[in-house]
Amino acid sequence: MTRQLLVIAIWSFAALTVFAAGAPPRPNIVFILADDLGPNDLACYGRREHHTPNLDRLAAEGSRFTCAYVAQPICSPSRAAILTGKTPARLHLTTYLPGRPDCPSQKLLHPIIEQQLPLAERTVAECLHDAGYATACIGKWHLGGEGFLPTDQGFDLYHPGNAVTKPSATEGGKGEYDLTARAIEFVQKNRDRPFFLYLAHNSPHIPYSARPELVAKNAGAFEPVYAALVETLDNTVGLLLAKLDALGLRDRTLVIFTSDHGGLHVPEGPHARITHNTPFRAGKGYLYEGGLRVPLIARWPGKVPADRVVDTPIINTDWLPTLVEIAGAGTPRSLDGVSIASLLLGRGQPKARRFYWHFPHYTNQGGQPAGAIREGDWKLVEHYEDGRVELFNLAKDISETTDLSARERRRVARLKNDLAAWRQRVGAQTNTPNPKFDPALHRQIYVDFVPSTFDPLRADAATWARAAAWRKQMDAVLYKPKTPAPY
Repeated sequence: MTRQLLVIAIWSFAALTVFAAGAPPRPNIVFILADDLGPNDLACYGRREHHTPNLDRLAAEGSRFTCAYVAQPICSPSRAAILTGKTPARLHLTTYLPGRPDCPSQKLLHPIIEQQLPLAERTVAECLHDAGYATACIGKWHLGGEGFLPTDQGFDLYHPGNAVTKPSATEGGKGEYDLTARAIEFVQKNRDRPFFLYLAHNSPHIPYSARPELVAKNAGAFEPVYAALVETLDNTVGLLLAKLDALGLRDRTLVIFTSDHGGLHVPEGPHARITHNTPFRAGKGYLYEGGLRVPLIARWPGKVPADRVVDTPIINTDWLPTLVEIAGAGTPRSLDGVSIASLLLGRGQPKARRFYWHFPHYTNQGGQPAGAIREGDWKLVEHYEDGRVELFNLAKDISETTDLSARERRRVARLKNDLAAWRQRVGAQTNTPNPKFDPALHRQIYVDFVPSTFDPLRADAATWARAAAWRKQMDAVLYKPKTPAPY
């Protein structure tokens, strides 16, 4: 008997024993992941101009988290963290795949990263599959191609769909309705057994479009097309929730809705403006709060407390140990995340801990190589180009505008040493000097205009024009003339 078959046999026997003892059946798990959705893009998070009635209702029926962090403020590594419970630094998968090419504007070179999630890593899908769950990955994967697809990592079903579609009477601009239809089909088929549905939408990632009538409805929004896109996403979530109700699965299903990282706050691709993460600083591609915080809603009637707001910080590496504990499955060793099942179910607070980030990359959004650590209310950001640090008290300065490093030297030294020791423990990759470094280009892109301080909500016309000019400068460095940017 192979190891995998042995594991399945053991868990099948355990499940029969549990059920025979009269214990409630294991819950279905629906994990809905948005793509680039900002921390306040839903009405229930304060974005009143956005229409999100279904997600607002989900939050009222469950718990809404206000300090949910991601392990990396960019897509592929954040998704890897969700699926493995490990920090991207340990996985050596620290930016999006295949990664941004090195450019002369960089003072440092990117480390050479893994080009897929290694098969040796045990995913939450593998854990749940071996415990008897039906598993499906529907939507965006972005963790490897042939030989490294979801079906190679514990998922029974994989339907990628299309990331960009033409809005119509039956479809949105990001393939939302097709993905939802396949999700509903999977739920219907597996209604009589426990299932794990990982529904990874492509919305609201650029480039995007939406139905004209919805754009008109949202004409007063910060960005009407983006607002229409968010409303479309909300509508499809409503369709899936309605199907769970129709099948009588509401009380047996843990539903989680979140995003892979913060929203895109600078112009990019064909979009002159996208969203804002106010009151948080910056967004996607940065280790400031706007890039690291995401919306997080969880509902499981009778188990997850309803109409609750949770301020306790958590991070998305916590999902694997949490879900396998709730499902009664086996937990892999050497995880960086911890189970937050007790917090999720309203049974108690997790032990206080530090949060770490390692992001040794330049990003298309203007981010530069950096690391960060949060301890209590204090957060330190270390810039790898020159070793410069910033220190913020998040309880008093959630927008990270006041650097306290000069007056808190002992705290800075301790946190910086702790961050360095953590990097060593997880085997983090480091940067090396760029032999083709062009200081003039670096100044043009990172010094003359500082994208992390750009505030799209409050920017005047002149500042928006400067942001647009900066985007052209960044694109000119990244891409050869007449070659479209790979968005």
